[in-house]
Amino acid sequence: MPTAADAPISRRELGRATLARQLLLERAPLDCVSAVARLAGMQAQEPRPPFLGLWSRLEGFRPAQLLEALRAGEIVRGPLFRATLHLVTAADWSTFRPPAQPALTRALRALGKRADAVDVDAVAAAARELLEQAPRTAGELRALLHAAFPAHEDRALGYAVRTSVPLLLVPGEDLYGFSRDPRLALAEPRPPLGTPADLVLRYLGAFGPASVADAQEFSGLSGLAPVFAGLRERLVVFTDERGRELFDLPDAPRPPASTHAPARFLPDFDNLMLAHADRSRLIADEHRRHLTTKNLRVNAAALFDGEACATWAIRRKTRSATLELTPFEPLSEPALRSLEAEGMALLADSEPGATQLAVAFNRPHA
Repeated sequence: MPTAADAPISRRELGRATLARQLLLERAPLDCVSAVARLAGMQAQEPRPPFLGLWSRLEGFRPAQLLEALRAGEIVRGPLFRATLHLVTAADWSTFRPPAQPALTRALRALGKRADAVDVDAVAAAARELLEQAPRTAGELRALLHAAFPAHEDRALGYAVRTSVPLLLVPGEDLYGFSRDPRLALAEPRPPLGTPADLVLRYLGAFGPASVADAQEFSGLSGLAPVFAGLRERLVVFTDERGRELFDLPDAPRPPASTHAPARFLPDFDNLMLAHADRSRLIADEHRRHLTTKNLRVNAAALFDGEACATWAIRRKTRSATLELTPFEPLSEPALRSLEAEGMALLADSEPGATQLAVAFNRPHA
């Protein structure tokens, strides 16, 4: 078995390995449920981004495929890794939700003094009782909890429930499956329940090779070093160009550095740009600041030759849709051509009713 001393791996090889697992070297002939499982979930702070993320990853993807899986309960959406909303398969909800709980618990501290006096166990028990009666919107649930616990701010009560009770958002008939204020339902994980080791193995399958710090960044958990130590004999170990020890599944794909990586568009909040503490395999350190806004939005990113090269957004008017790219630095002619072709294909499939489509390149980020 390789050790850190005799298995070096380059930054470019790391990038290709991660892109292969994220279905971004070539579109995969998979159904939505299989793809979401392969990706170890998709961040879904907003309803639309996973649809765009699957378009970039799957052969012949159509939005109806994901909508059907959501409405059938095969894919679910709820608070998970990093205390953010994720899409995961129904089966993976039981694998991921239990080991993710410590990160959700820690997230409640973000409220500071507003959460200090909240009896989380009592509030969680009250919320469970209310949700067992019927699914409720977040606003309805907060109002009912505030009536029961009037000494506390309603939003503090709501966040205490979000971080302590397993919740799923109930899909409806909206364009991307969820309204602005979807109903919440109680969703207790079913045995067999996942463990931190299960989470680490699935993370490596979707994002490896990776370090302990990388896995902690993705999951929002701390203290995973003992978990990696317990799995060490089942893993291969590499050393990257920065001298970090990286772990991986023995049979996971690790394509050569020369493998072609086509132009691809990642949506806002895509996990690929959030899954590592050291993200240099996919984006230069000096460009990371362009990905996250002051209000903590994660911008959509464009890839060329295996690296993030620009942020992008679609500007829609009644009959026109323009995909605007803002590069990190001036782009080569091949990059411009590839990104324009991929961007036009994305617009054609994602902007129904638009008859005028265009890709526009802005000046590079300052």
